[in-house]
Amino acid sequence: MKILSTLLVLFLISFTVNAQEFKFEKETINYGKIAKGADGQRTFVFTNIGDAPLVITSIKSSCGCTVPKKPEEPIMPGEKGEIKVSYDTNRIGGFSKQITIMSNAKQPRKMIKIRGFVNKEITLEKEKSMLSDN
Repeated sequence: MKILSTLLVLFLISFTVNAQEFKFEKETINYGKIAKGADGQRTFVFTNIGDAPLVITSIKSSCGCTVPKKPEEPIMPGEKGEIKVSYDTNRIGGFSKQITIMSNAKQPRKMIKIRGFVNKEITLEKEKSMLSDN
């Protein structure tokens, strides 16, 4: 029985030592108030803080209006990776969406979020650019 317990402890320690983890600079991106039709792309930056390559197997959003793009290559220990998220800014009003990341990390399921508000009217910045194009 002692041998079995010892083997179990050694297995758990070795599993923990080889665990992959990642840490995001921000787990929520707030778009703030943006104009209808504005650039809806944002980027989540993370670092592999584990000691083995991090593989993101899939990413899903809570709505078809949000399109996430995962890194195709494994992220090596200590390296940074990016997850690009594009929100459809032709939808007027407030939004709060979740993106679910599945990976080989110690915690295989991770949630990140985007939120903001799409204004109906054209912003002053957009008007200036439209006037300067003439």
